[in-house]
Amino acid sequence: MGFKEQQAAIQRELDRFIDLLGVMLPRYSKLLKSKNLSEDELHELGEMEHFLIGVNGRIGEIKNILEQDVFGHGLHQYYKTKKKAQNGDQVAIQKLEHLRKSFEDALVTGAMIQWN
Repeated sequence: MGFKEQQAAIQRELDRFIDLLGVMLPRYSKLLKSKNLSEDELHELGEMEHFLIGVNGRIGEIKNILEQDVFGHGLHQYYKTKKKAQNGDQVAIQKLEHLRKSFEDALVTGAMIQWN
């Protein structure tokens, strides 16, 4: 499976995930606001809360993996390329400019946090 197919598959899964949350969250909100819950509704609310907390944790895991892999590998490549560029490698100079632009865009959009 090539990049375009993987990209499309991930996008479909993310869209489906958002759609499913869009169905579940209004029900959760309704149960949460309700004052007189039956035993079944109370049980359902508890299960939903447990599930949603787990989902939130998994989303955090995914975010951490992406940040570490994408930006970690990107930074590693940046410094390797910077060293080559400093030695006059023209291809490395071009790649370095591309990497700098990518990191600048990530900083501006807030996709990456700059720690000083």
